[in-house]
Amino acid sequence: MPKISQKSNNASQPQLKGKPVSASRSEMAEVVLPANTNPLGKLLGGHVMHLVDVAAAMAASRHSNSYVVTASVDYIDFRNQVGIGEIVVLKSQVNRVFNTSMEVGVKVFSENALTGERKHTTTAYLTFVALDSVTRAPKTAAPLIIKTAEEKRRWREAGERRKARLALRYRKNRSKD
Repeated sequence: MPKISQKSNNASQPQLKGKPVSASRSEMAEVVLPANTNPLGKLLGGHVMHLVDVAAAMAASRHSNSYVVTASVDYIDFRNQVGIGEIVVLKSQVNRVFNTSMEVGVKVFSENALTGERKHTTTAYLTFVALDSVTRAPKTAAPLIIKTAEEKRRWREAGERRKARLALRYRKNRSKD
């Protein structure tokens, strides 16, 4: 499969060198402790959301080599619970770069510390904006180099989610008039 590289549309800025998806991949893990669980001994959904945001920010920052801010959370799906004493593992990567914004996908797993068994618990898609380190204004992120069929599928689906997100944003703003 040929490599696909997204190019910047802004002619006034120098062309940034593309980076592969693998450069953004991030993984983090922590043990689920009682302070982060509900009365049933399960990891709080809000804590999972916090961890998802941190893992996604790492991927976006690695790709853009800049500070990043969360612009939106398009989707989060809780599939399985994570119990006290288990390890929660988060894997993130940039799916697509638009200009200053990037969609990041995050998968969350629970891991039994004694058996090593893993279960997919959560999926989320977030959008981050790269910021200039001095002005804190949005800056163009490096193009994303797509190498595999899986990366191409994620890139395509990220474009579909962006269209839906922007259509919803436009509709909400229009209804305020």
